Amino acid sequence: MPAAHIRPARHADDTALRDLDGAVWSPLHSVQPRPRPPYAPYFDANERPEDLLVAEDTDGTVVGYVRLVPPTPLDSNRHVRQIQGLAVADRARGRGIGRALVRAACDQGRRQGAIRITLRVLGHNKPARALYESEGFAVEGVLPGEFHLDGEYVDDVLMGRRLTP
Repeated sequence: MPAAHIRPARHADDTALRDLDGAVWSPLHSVQPRPRPPYAPYFDANERPEDLLVAEDTDGTVVGYVRLVPPTPLDSNRHVRQIQGLAVADRARGRGIGRALVRAACDQGRRQGAIRITLRVLGHNKPARALYESEGFAVEGVLPGEFHLDGEYVDDVLMGRRLTP
């Protein structure tokens, strides 16, 4: 099956994104408690459609997203973008959608004038770390035992890469 079509998010994606987050939640990648229905709206003052790219399946179903934002509001940091969320529906895994979303985020960052992109990933999330490394991200720092999840201390791994040659 082909990878999904990547497009900017729209307000109309709210319910699909909210439901996707609820369905894919795991302590492998989330430091927040498991969301419980009824889920709050996805978009609010901090979560805006213009910060997301969504993966849409051939039938129009949203099967993934990546959130790309400036890491801080500082002018001195405006050349950087940060991935602050990546999700792919279980039924769509193994089709290259996560990779397509990471590449789309890098392209979007370049279009926004960024020369660098960063992210944070939990140390025990080996699949995500392998994906990011295969797309040119390198470990730039580790906060040992930063989170306590499911009875274990988990590292917060900081990764980044240049967006320009």
